[in-house]
Amino acid sequence: MEILNVKTVYFSPTGTTRKVLKAISDGTGIESADNIDLTLPGGINDQVPVNENDLVLFGAPVYGGRLPADAVKRFSNLKGSDTPAVVIAVYGNREFEDALIELADLVSGLGFIPLAGAAFIGEHSFSNPELPIAEGRPDSNDLKIAENFGNDIINKISSASNIAEISTVQFPGNRPYKDPIPSNDQRAITNTDRCTNCNICLDLCPASAIEPDDDLTTDPDKCILCCACVKGCPEEARIIDSEHIRVIKKWLGENCGTPKQPEIFI
Repeated sequence: MEILNVKTVYFSPTGTTRKVLKAISDGTGIESADNIDLTLPGGINDQVPVNENDLVLFGAPVYGGRLPADAVKRFSNLKGSDTPAVVIAVYGNREFEDALIELADLVSGLGFIPLAGAAFIGEHSFSNPELPIAEGRPDSNDLKIAENFGNDIINKISSASNIAEISTVQFPGNRPYKDPIPSNDQRAITNTDRCTNCNICLDLCPASAIEPDDDLTTDPDKCILCCACVKGCPEEARIIDSEHIRVIKKWLGENCGTPKQPEIFI
């Protein structure tokens, strides 16, 4: 079976998932590649065509052991027809729990056949210089593993004459999935003393949670705590500062400091 084109489909607020998928795509050796960035709302509203001889790499971060709800909605714009796929979950060195099997189930329901998958480590959204959590991940070793994985995927597919001959994979996780993180009033806020109203945070927010008012107020019902605005603000004016989040950061720093390695399922 021959693959002529690779599509990378990702939801990646802080860029870590995008990096992993690019490395996997590079490792396939397929020069024809399409990048479908579904991070921002309204990026792609119409169904994305998937062609014969495509391989589709799906990637999303893990929030509380599950996929982000916005990613699930946006991935649903793709429809396959027994199209080979790879599923990638990127998590902040805690656990990926049910996210990978959730992603595999999702793409299967859209007409794709997940032939391989992996869980990679990405710098945690809450990581900062004072309390680093998986700082700098994915690193060069992670990306090399991702490239090798891409090569292994192509070898697996090319060894068969059609997709029916290719073995599928059992992914770790539970059905039913764990409950998602309940909504609460936690959100990123603006330090108005530092803010210059450049509005970069508005452009970075994947959930359209920031209001274009003088204080750049964040809607807590929409904010997914991805920290894209925090990490992307040139003035460091966007912060997440609450006792609840400080407790979580402290727990993560104390319990998730030992670097984990990517897990490959092929």
